[in-house]
Amino acid sequence: MKAYVFPGQGAQFTGMGKDLYDNNETAKELFEKANEILGFRITDIMFEGTADELKQTKVTQPAVFLHSVIRAICLGDEFEPAMVAGHSLGEFSALVAAGALSFEDGLKLVYARALAMQKACEAAPSTMAAVIGLDDKTIEDICAETTAEGNGVVVAANYNCTGQLVISGNIEAVNAACEKLKAAGAKRALVLPVGGAFHSPLMQPAQEELQKAIESTEFHTPRCPIYQNVDAQAHTDAAEIKANLIAQLTASVRWTYEVQNMIAAGATEFIECGPGKALQGMIAKIDRSVTISGIQ
Repeated sequence: MKAYVFPGQGAQFTGMGKDLYDNNETAKELFEKANEILGFRITDIMFEGTADELKQTKVTQPAVFLHSVIRAICLGDEFEPAMVAGHSLGEFSALVAAGALSFEDGLKLVYARALAMQKACEAAPSTMAAVIGLDDKTIEDICAETTAEGNGVVVAANYNCTGQLVISGNIEAVNAACEKLKAAGAKRALVLPVGGAFHSPLMQPAQEELQKAIESTEFHTPRCPIYQNVDAQAHTDAAEIKANLIAQLTASVRWTYEVQNMIAAGATEFIECGPGKALQGMIAKIDRSVTISGIQ
């Protein structure tokens, strides 16, 4: 059984999507429609922008979404998923690819999400850190202990794969947790070059903004189950999908468990659809028995 997975923020690169635009008429039409919806030529930044221009949240999120979704659409009849999932932002790509959201509505929600998250990041000095080589429970306990000390919030944010978890929170709390995690035996506890604490309580203002947009958008029953970040479970009910999507901004991305649950449900082949190869690497660390490939 084929499982299609869609990457999140961080997968972007200069030139992304240009081959699709140049060589596929459907892709060109969709990219131009996106430029019209967004009110600026995001394609110019995707195809020719600098790394700094591309890494702005308000650009990165719609850019990765567009590359992923348009690639899936251009597969046509070859796109036959038994199930789908997306990492953080990628969940929106998965929903559009699976027919739960229209292309236009998906892009509008992603842009609203990006703007809301950027605003939340600017409001509170915060960051994230990658922790390598410790079990999840130890990391969770140290985050809880650090938060209880009163110097800010730090939580487990992204359960990426076995032995790799990203924490998120106020800068002081994240730095303090990193020192404790290294003392507890982490191979690495490295603060990441990001401008905010994604998937933490600090995203609450962004969640409140996005909730209004999601609740006013029409969702449909997807063509196949979508495994969602907040609970790592399969969903097909539009109301459940909406609720989970709203919760996603402040909740952890339980990617390790999503992949494990997809394999338990029969997935034997994982195909990453979109820029980069990050998800392929994560899946390989979770379970090497499955077939893994990518379509850029």
